[in-house]
Amino acid sequence: MTNATQSASSNEAWFNSDSVATEVLAGLRERPKRIAPKYFYDETGSALFDTITELDEYYLPRVERQIFQDHAAAICAAAGTEATVIEPGAGSCEKIAWLLPELAPDLYVPMDISAEHLVRSAAALSERFPQLPVAPQVCDHTVGLTLDIDIPDGKRVFFYPGSSVGNFEPAAAVEFMRRMRALMNGDGGLLIGVDTKKDTDVLHAAYNDAEGVTAAFNLNVLDHLNAQLDGNFSTANFEHHALYNESAGRVEMHLRCKRDHTVTLASDSVDFAAGELIHTESSYKYHPDEFAALGRQAGLQQRECWQDNRGWFSVQYLTPV
Repeated sequence: MTNATQSASSNEAWFNSDSVATEVLAGLRERPKRIAPKYFYDETGSALFDTITELDEYYLPRVERQIFQDHAAAICAAAGTEATVIEPGAGSCEKIAWLLPELAPDLYVPMDISAEHLVRSAAALSERFPQLPVAPQVCDHTVGLTLDIDIPDGKRVFFYPGSSVGNFEPAAAVEFMRRMRALMNGDGGLLIGVDTKKDTDVLHAAYNDAEGVTAAFNLNVLDHLNAQLDGNFSTANFEHHALYNESAGRVEMHLRCKRDHTVTLASDSVDFAAGELIHTESSYKYHPDEFAALGRQAGLQQRECWQDNRGWFSVQYLTPV
């Protein structure tokens, strides 16, 4: 088992592979162009996202945390103690701390795409909870879920807070939940955060903050690709653009090109036109019954659902059907 103070069970070498260059270039040749949101999360991007969660406009962390605080006993009772808790996209490992020590897992497995950020966060959690076994694993959970470490044979509970499931297209969200379902033992489960549909002005403010942190986070994806694929993107040629697509029930983040130009990336070239958009992220919003329907497609049944008093967010516990 890997200690949190040591290196994680993998590294970011996958960024140097030909397959990543192929994926990115293929996305930039689609209409509209796109970059997968997983490329937000180098060390700088992870730090910027942590800053976003502290912004006044970004309601999600405060509302979600209030739900966990108000319903901690019921949530821990539903998930059960002495399980292996696996958190894809763990980031700062902050949210699992909301349920500790009451949840009392036998093992905590945080997964994230950014190795340095993951190891640092896991080490900080170990300092706060020295009795908690922590085994960080670098993993691109948007592509596949593999457990490269030995874990107990008992109950496995997946923890996916923060509404990140909304970043998947609905069909991909179902497939992601199916992959988690396949790794659960018979009495396992999924504790998941889901952002809900709400007033458009609230959503617009959350993704277009006054300080421009979300804009910097969005633009940083270009610097990340430059570093990993020997590119020459200039962030001065793009601007942040976010909107709520009401018919699709999702917030969309884009980078809008400001002028005609050509970019070199991984020894290849891509043309950009003024006004052209690169789609970098979708964030789907679901009413609890809508998400329960997605869960059923993945072989998971909604057992519990907790919400704030305005219904802005839900925390759900799903178990295998």
